[in-house]
Parts: sequence; C-alpha cells; structure tokens
Amino acid sequence: MNELKQKAIALLARREHSRAELAAKLAPLGTREDIDAVLDELAASGLLSDARAASAYLRANAARFGKARLRQTLRQKGMDSALIDEQLAAVDAPDELARARDIWSRKFPAPPQDAKDWARQARFLQARGFSTDVIRKLLKEAQA
Repeated sequence: MNELKQKAIALLARREHSRAELAAKLAPLGTREDIDAVLDELAASGLLSDARAASAYLRANAARFGKARLRQTLRQKGMDSALIDEQLAAVDAPDELARARDIWSRKFPAPPQDAKDWARQARFLQARGFSTDVIRKLLKEAQA
C-alpha cells in the first residue's frame, strides 16, 4: 500500500489527475480496495481533487478548444457532469465565437473561397469542439 501511495504522489507531482485517471494508472499495482484506500487518503489530505484537476485542464486548454471538446475530455477523465458544468461556467475565457475566431484566424489566412474550402475549415473547427451554429456564424462573417 505504501508503494501505491508513493506512485500516486509521484503522478500527482507531475500534473493534476482526476480520481478515475489515478485509479486507472494504479490498477496494475494493487487491489481495488487498496487503491480506493490510498485515493481516499489523498483526497482527505487535499492532494487529490477532481475540481482542481478540471480547473487545471481548462486553464491549459480553454483557449484552444470549444466547449463540446472540453466537456468530452473531462468526461473521459472520469469527472461527473455537475462538476464539469460548474467548471466550464467558471472558466475565464472569451465567449465561444471569439475563441473560434482566434483559432480559425491562426490556422487559415483567408476566408473560404469555395464550398470545398468552407467544408475543410468547418471540419477543422468542428474537430476543435465548436458548435455548428458558431462555425456557421464565423464562416459567414469571414466571407462578408
């Protein structure tokens, strides 16, 4: 159990992890009960926090992705929906259209010239997690 705790602390020293991520990384090293005991101990001491992990992820990535992509990634990290919604509401980032405009302008030097180019640019923004409404508004605005 001491080995599990040392490994968990070493992982947390590198970056914030959600409880589910840390459990998955520790799974090969011990039993489910031992891992849960270590994670409970780390959470009680304040070393492990899903809210802090979500906040750190959003600070690092909010300027590069849309809300859909951010939400999906946090879900994959094992965080619950209420926490995700709370953290996304608290993120200090420009609105969705402004972020999309910033990302789009760095990637593309000119507005789409034809339907093929429009589709390519739209796919890029969609892969970054922006909604179709935001994409349409941005690309219409760019063509005007």
